[in-house]
Amino acid sequence: MNQPFTKQEKIRFKHIDYAGIVFYPRFLEMLNDLVEDWFEEALERPFSKMHETNGIPTVDLKVQFKNAARIGEILTKQLWVNELKTSSIICGFKFTNQKENTVLEGEVTLVNVKIQEDRQSIKAEPFSEEIKNKITKYKI
Repeated sequence: MNQPFTKQEKIRFKHIDYAGIVFYPRFLEMLNDLVEDWFEEALERPFSKMHETNGIPTVDLKVQFKNAARIGEILTKQLWVNELKTSSIICGFKFTNQKENTVLEGEVTLVNVKIQEDRQSIKAEPFSEEIKNKITKYKI
């Protein structure tokens, strides 16, 4: 059985709000970091190279916040593929704390796009067979 892509992140002062818990937009930044790490480390398609001619924007995002996270906690962030389409991926994700309680979970849809030369327009582009094979390793 395939395994999710997994990273850990320590909750820092920069993540929290006045109540001492993670301010919800910071979770979305953490999710984007997870996606970026997955593309670089697992798919060998780093954003630093990809964004010269292509992109992978988020077109749909569903998030359920289950438990608060506090400064000093270590979150385990997981990402897996629910569905691979011609030019898009629907991924599931879940962040858990050290007690294995779910902090948040959801689904993100990413679309592979080609950036036009004028940099004013983008167009969906099918994934290459090589990338599709790498993505499939994370389908659960």
